[in-house]
Amino acid sequence: MYRTIRVAAYEPDPLNGSWREEMRVLRLGEELHSELTRMHTEANKGSVRPDRLPVRRLNSLLQAMAPGVIATGRNAGTDGRLPWLYAREAVPPEVLAPVLGTWAAGMYQEEEEPEGTDLEERLRSDDPAEAVPLPHWETESVDLTETVTSAGGTAEPAARLYSLLPEWVAFRLAARTFRTGDTTLHFRVESSGNGARLVSWPPQQYRSRGQCWYYSACLNINVHTEPFAPRFRVHVSAQVRRWATRMDVRPHQLGGTTVLLDAPLPWPGGPDRGHRLMMNTLGYDRRLKGLIWRQHSPAPLVPELDIVRNYPQPADLFTHPERWINGSGDVAAGIVYHPSIGPHKVGPGLMPRERADLDAWVEEGLHPILTRVPDLTRVTRSNTPSLLPRSGAGSDPRVRDAQLTLHRRAALARSLNGRPLEIEVLWQSPETRAALLTELPKLIGLPPGERVGPAGEDTWRWQGEEVEIHVRARPAGPLADALPVSRERRHSRAVRLSEAIEGRCRLVMDRAVPRPDGVGVVIAEIAGKDRFAAVPDSDPKHALRIAWARQGRLSQFINLPEDNDSSLEHRARWTWLDTFRQLGAISPPAHRVGAGVPGNLQYAALWLVRHTRKGPTRCPVRQLVAVRVRPEDGPGAIDGWDAERAEWVPYPKLLLLLSQTVEPVERKGPGARENGDDTAAPGRLLPAARPGVEQHRQQETERQIRALLFQLRDRPTLLLADAGNLRQCWPGLRNGVLDRDMLSFGTEPAQRHTLYGDDLRVVLVRDTNAREEVAEWYAHEANDRVGFAEGVWGTAETDNRVFASTAATPHTVAKLPRGLMKLAPTAQGKTAPGKTAWNPGQLQITVLGCLSEKALADSGREGDLADRPAEWATLTHQLRYHDDYPPLARPLPLHLARLAGQYVLPVARTRGEEGSISSAP
Repeated sequence: MYRTIRVAAYEPDPLNGSWREEMRVLRLGEELHSELTRMHTEANKGSVRPDRLPVRRLNSLLQAMAPGVIATGRNAGTDGRLPWLYAREAVPPEVLAPVLGTWAAGMYQEEEEPEGTDLEERLRSDDPAEAVPLPHWETESVDLTETVTSAGGTAEPAARLYSLLPEWVAFRLAARTFRTGDTTLHFRVESSGNGARLVSWPPQQYRSRGQCWYYSACLNINVHTEPFAPRFRVHVSAQVRRWATRMDVRPHQLGGTTVLLDAPLPWPGGPDRGHRLMMNTLGYDRRLKGLIWRQHSPAPLVPELDIVRNYPQPADLFTHPERWINGSGDVAAGIVYHPSIGPHKVGPGLMPRERADLDAWVEEGLHPILTRVPDLTRVTRSNTPSLLPRSGAGSDPRVRDAQLTLHRRAALARSLNGRPLEIEVLWQSPETRAALLTELPKLIGLPPGERVGPAGEDTWRWQGEEVEIHVRARPAGPLADALPVSRERRHSRAVRLSEAIEGRCRLVMDRAVPRPDGVGVVIAEIAGKDRFAAVPDSDPKHALRIAWARQGRLSQFINLPEDNDSSLEHRARWTWLDTFRQLGAISPPAHRVGAGVPGNLQYAALWLVRHTRKGPTRCPVRQLVAVRVRPEDGPGAIDGWDAERAEWVPYPKLLLLLSQTVEPVERKGPGARENGDDTAAPGRLLPAARPGVEQHRQQETERQIRALLFQLRDRPTLLLADAGNLRQCWPGLRNGVLDRDMLSFGTEPAQRHTLYGDDLRVVLVRDTNAREEVAEWYAHEANDRVGFAEGVWGTAETDNRVFASTAATPHTVAKLPRGLMKLAPTAQGKTAPGKTAWNPGQLQITVLGCLSEKALADSGREGDLADRPAEWATLTHQLRYHDDYPPLARPLPLHLARLAGQYVLPVARTRGEEGSISSAP
């Protein structure tokens, strides 16, 4: 058993002092900014923000083509006085002027470009009447470790370091080579939003089945904060970047894919030559009916700066991706692989040995400026709750299965509360129908069902202790067909989708069975989403869920089986388990933390559903979901918060209430409310964003959270929240605002968390959140043994509040050797690149509020026994485990709250419709 884990995170070394670099800094200046704004306004008549220059493409172009440019500043497009470029040395005017001129000309359509828009000539002109002066470079000593410490003790870097420091770190590392075995890797820098990436280039090759597949090592570099940590951190995570060598899709099916362009600088001299790859986006334009470089891509501007070389055209790159990845002359381009474009024989992920080697290389390259954060050690041996024993020596798997069926049936009986369960199975393949009818009684320990009803009907009945189930099976027919979404461009995508949804709802109503007397559920077999990819928005899943919810029935879906589908039994089993979850027939196993956790503890979890106009129904919405679990009340004691009625309701009812959402109503003016209310209760969604609305949303969410806390005061409560999910509407959860045993709402001063409940504990969890917010890890011992480990980990600090939760290794990965080398395959492991490895994530657990000695003293309870934060972190970790599931990504109550969001499906108003679309009563 490993005793420590190592995280791939680095922090400023306090023994080294501050890290200062002399940089050249350029500001656009008011004169050039004004001229560019004038040109932008002229080229984009009717622009909502003519003062906001579209500098993203310009920044990419400069980073790729101007020697020495390291990073670009924030908001330089809106204010010419702000720093715009950071460079190792000043970019000469003969470089900067053509880049600026080419970008400015690209703002115009070719046929619309008026006279006098040749910015390059005016930047070079000596005529005072026509000249636009280039700004002057300034020299600035930049502290790359500049830090401000919050009142709660969290170190926050200066704002510009979030983009500047990752780029500087990336160039520092790219100057070195990485050697592993007989392989030497050279890295290039790729800018990535607020971070940077290192990509090994040229790509490596793996031959399989007569074809060559390409892949690279990829290191993601980001700056982040850690709650209560005295220094900010630089996270470096490792992965495999795969490249497309064949496109198994048609051009019109390409929504947008990343292309990295490797092009030499068209100017001599300059530092960091050949160290950067230029990021572009290739996609299909339905108006032009062809492939194009998407907006912000610098690729179409590069040929204007370099007329000598041959650069890839979108259609040619799509047709011949392998030719371009190998290069044409000294220009190369790689399409970043995505599963939607077809199969790839190189597997994702790296195993621990290879990640540890890359991590050691990074540590060596950053020394002595940045130092590795301390390793984490185990805080408990109670890794799991009271799970039923797995099959093994001396145990009979049949005994475990029998106990599980009893638990499931008891939870189902409690959730049904004496009512029959009425299930309709809509199938397309007889094999799926048979598998569903076979697995249901197995899971809850019922005898074979009896066929009931009139002759010719496929109706079944099961009855056991406190459980009665009726199943009616019939072909799905046209209900499972693709949605016929109109292609009329005169109306918004949301309206056209809404009309298709309403049409499917009418079809469901025409084929509806009588409303069930008991609890109604529909299990529908539909094609996988890839089958509907050719026609956007044609997947019927969400339309069917809306239709059945209006009838008061829950819904669960199972995909059509593939040829020789050996997983059908497994998929049918999971279909029923998720149906039980929707019915609330699930509860966490008993914990094994100890006496420090009250016996009558209840769990409450908060999750914020956030849909944009790219969401499932193309309607934006924010909806707070709250779930309460009371293990003491027995299995299946799961409720959700109905904000409109201010009461707790059974979990299935919560799902149906969430489905009643309608299109957001836009405010009539700042501060106005529609129908006197603007809450986020089910059926009443927050208005579309306008000035002041964002603040109102935040205030309303915080008001709901306070009201919830008041409703939870009757017994000890563990409140669980995902900081990355909720902090946008509850800014008090941002790392820089956190303070031990305090809660912050709005602009009010932070208050003791015990004011919201004498026995309240608050725990925040956080994962990578698609931004590498939590560092990658691997198990590590002093003898250089590396691998995987599950458990709860922390530092040796007495009042440590931040812990790492790592789960068990998936069984598919457990069979792979820890030393599997994909970047440098050995003679014995030539097929290693084809293996699917696992980059394990950690769930960060922050015990924000507990009954510490100080919290008890501040509450006048000095004599009470104080909490141990490690115990509450262990409890949160154990909530990730359940007998029916592999380890969950989040604690079970949060898992339930997040999945409830699948029913938040607001629908736009159809053409000519007044009022909102009807919803279930």
